[in-house]
Amino acid sequence: MIESARPALLLDLDGTLVDSVYQHVVAWREALERAGIDLSIWKIHRRVGMSGGLFVTALRSEIGRDLTSVQEESIRRDHDLAFQRLSRDVRPLPGALELLERLSAEGTLWAIATSGTMATARASLEQLRIPAGVPVITHDQVAFAKPNPDLFLAAAAELKVSIADAIVVGDSTWDILAARRAQALGVGLLSGGYGRAELETAGAFRVYDDPADLLGHLYELGIRGGRRP
Repeated sequence: MIESARPALLLDLDGTLVDSVYQHVVAWREALERAGIDLSIWKIHRRVGMSGGLFVTALRSEIGRDLTSVQEESIRRDHDLAFQRLSRDVRPLPGALELLERLSAEGTLWAIATSGTMATARASLEQLRIPAGVPVITHDQVAFAKPNPDLFLAAAAELKVSIADAIVVGDSTWDILAARRAQALGVGLLSGGYGRAELETAGAFRVYDDPADLLGHLYELGIRGGRRP
């Protein structure tokens, strides 16, 4: 009998499992202001979800001038420090804990893959009560974060599953682009502030409101759970 592999879920963190996107926006705004750069909040939000290094690189087109390596490093460091302070107010999104508990209880493999460093992600991860053995991949562990596919490829490798059998769940177009580059199915959530049309245009197979909505529609992704009939 031919038996296909069960799909595994590779989950983004900020805006997907925890309500932290706007804290990142404010942290970047503070860091940029310290560097003497005035950038509108909405333009910052459009880049949350990509790696911090690429975010700083993207600034060049906005401010019309190059930044020195010292300035770039200073901006990234100030963002990280500001976010660590602001992350005290971060909470799991509705349904996030229940989703992760359901996946674990039914034997579905899952991992977390975030563009943030462990330093910025630690407080959020602690709130999710992640079971021992569940892989958590951060930017510290790969050469390039999103929209490069490295994070998701590393997460699939940790789970010992083919990336073709994985479903990437994220809240930004950068997540969906990384999923496509990894050749994984991409699923979008609206809980990070991107619109449904943006996520679908980027290539999302399905778009749900938040983790609670995803939990109620796992069957649409072929997540069966438990033993096969």
